[in-house]
Amino acid sequence: MPESWNSASDRTVRGLAEAGLVAAAFALPAAVKRRITGPPVHRDGHTLDADAHMLLTLAKARPRPALSSEPHVLAAARAELTRTAMLMAGRPASAHTEDISVQGADGPLRARLYVPTHESGALLVFFHGGGWVQGDLESHDAPCRLLAETSGARIVAVEYRLAPEFPFPTPVHDAYASYLDIVSRAAEFAVDPARIAVGGDSAGGHLSAVVSLRARDDGYPSPAAQLLIYPATDFHERRPSRTTFGEGFFLTEANMNFYERSFLGENSDRLDPWVSPLRAQSHNDLPPAIVVTAGFDPLRDEGEAYAQLLRDNGVRVVARRYPGFIHGFVNVLGPSARSRSAVVEIGGMLRALLS
Repeated sequence: MPESWNSASDRTVRGLAEAGLVAAAFALPAAVKRRITGPPVHRDGHTLDADAHMLLTLAKARPRPALSSEPHVLAAARAELTRTAMLMAGRPASAHTEDISVQGADGPLRARLYVPTHESGALLVFFHGGGWVQGDLESHDAPCRLLAETSGARIVAVEYRLAPEFPFPTPVHDAYASYLDIVSRAAEFAVDPARIAVGGDSAGGHLSAVVSLRARDDGYPSPAAQLLIYPATDFHERRPSRTTFGEGFFLTEANMNFYERSFLGENSDRLDPWVSPLRAQSHNDLPPAIVVTAGFDPLRDEGEAYAQLLRDNGVRVVARRYPGFIHGFVNVLGPSARSRSAVVEIGGMLRALLS
């Protein structure tokens, strides 16, 4: 039997075993879990969700290495994020999938089409998170499946090019070009061109906000809605949540600094609205927005500041803070029933906004 097959088989077995241990840990009685995690964590008026607390406790047993732009370190970090996301995915929702391509700024990009069981005729163009540095179609397969099933919208997840190999503005250009390409192919995707939304988590939320701004400014059809899940919106000002939750809650200050350096490069203007959508000169006439934040997330305050700015400029906004959750909760659908319920709720919000 080929050594490569054995290696892949071993990884699969180890992954299944690890997933089983994680599931067993989360299935323990609440009192037992508290003995493992320690007393509840209170911060900034919120109590850390018990599932999030367990996840962080388990993560301490396998610390992540420091991020670096050295090719072998970066490749390992990307593979580990995808591996962990797949480990936490749980049973996949039943949406049909098909791997396709869409047009990026300089050529075709990998993408994946999700078709829900009961379709509404709408479509969401989804950009994954991962700090513009990590993430791919596999890392966000589970939340895309569940969002498709619960919203009724088809989803096209786009694998844009990543920093530091492709720093700003390449990810922005790829996101915008892919959105315009998908709109032009609405008939091919069997959806209503007036009901095509954009969305994503973290870095993907940032790209979705920028696509909405650019479409308005360029006079192209605006997205029907923007789904911004704990989005990065401001590279100019560090708000209190960045300090309060910058250590110990998954997304660390050191990682955020690495993501920023990788994405922005040397000479990017942090006040450029394609960098910091919160700093755009105007937020009028933008698509309705769903803005989701997590109570224990360093990006919480800038996401909520963007939601308020949109409201102040007459944009319809549905804002939802999940008070006990941490950054990345939409990827923890297997072990955490509460995270899964939250994504189901977000899918319902999207269904209502696109109806």
